[in-house]
Amino acid sequence: MEVATIYPISAGDQQLIDKANEYIKAKRISKEEFAKEISYSRPAVSQFLNGKYESKSGDIRERIAAHLNITQDNLSSLRPVEIKKPSFFESRDAANIIGVCNSCQKYNGLGAIIGKSGFGKTFTLEYYGKLPKVAYVVCNDAMNSKDLLATIERSIGLPIGTGTNSMRANKICEFFDINRGYLLIIDEADKLLGKYTQKKMEILRGIFDGAKVGMIVAGEEQLESMIKSYIPRFANRIEFYFKLKGLTAEEIREYLGSLGLEFAEEVIQEIIRRGTNVRTGCFRLFDRTLNNILRILAGDASKPVTLQALDKASEMMML
Repeated sequence: MEVATIYPISAGDQQLIDKANEYIKAKRISKEEFAKEISYSRPAVSQFLNGKYESKSGDIRERIAAHLNITQDNLSSLRPVEIKKPSFFESRDAANIIGVCNSCQKYNGLGAIIGKSGFGKTFTLEYYGKLPKVAYVVCNDAMNSKDLLATIERSIGLPIGTGTNSMRANKICEFFDINRGYLLIIDEADKLLGKYTQKKMEILRGIFDGAKVGMIVAGEEQLESMIKSYIPRFANRIEFYFKLKGLTAEEIREYLGSLGLEFAEEVIQEIIRRGTNVRTGCFRLFDRTLNNILRILAGDASKPVTLQALDKASEMMML
């Protein structure tokens, strides 16, 4: 039985193989389609590109080189360019939230952040919550007073306490008095409050009054009216306040420009319309739309964003 001879791949051939594979990836074609482009046997092309060609590589090398030279000018534009979304976008709302957090932390003040769902409130608070001496707590409808205290204890590294709620709150105050400069962020605070349920907010008021600590309560728009209506003693302690206003058209253009993508003007206008719509527009809708567009583009920034891509992205969502 005759054994096929595997000719070694030279350094020059390896460079050509790398360029050919790069070309195939950039054009998103198969090796079979590439073989058709250069009018060569598919098995031979596949073997050569895998570094296992069973013949001298002169002919196939010249065929591939000639083909790539023809398209060399276009090769750089075909190469996939990775799309990277900003890890944090400092919009007008984000800057004001950070400003309120800074002030409360610096002056041991009580602040309130109010915003509709999806406006980016939680994202910005989570971002600030990663800074030193910031404890970030998210509330939910099922929380009782003990759950709230336990969540705060965990956020500052205390063991889950025992005893009465008052005793546990006092230990939390002691921690903040010893460790000065903390900010306690209570997100989704509207979940703690109702016409007949002010006890959990009173626990927070007690911690604020009893400790040297800054505090932020954040929630949807009903939080403001509920605090004013049901616990005026909490409302009259609030020194710093901000209500989110939503994205502007200029901010959306700036964000889109940071992605390095080519957007048709009609696409930009439609995204702006969605992101700034008074009734349904919000950062979350804008971000979800962009995420689906990036999925459709398969992360390749060399592809322009068309209305067809936007429509397809919209079909993937519940609007």
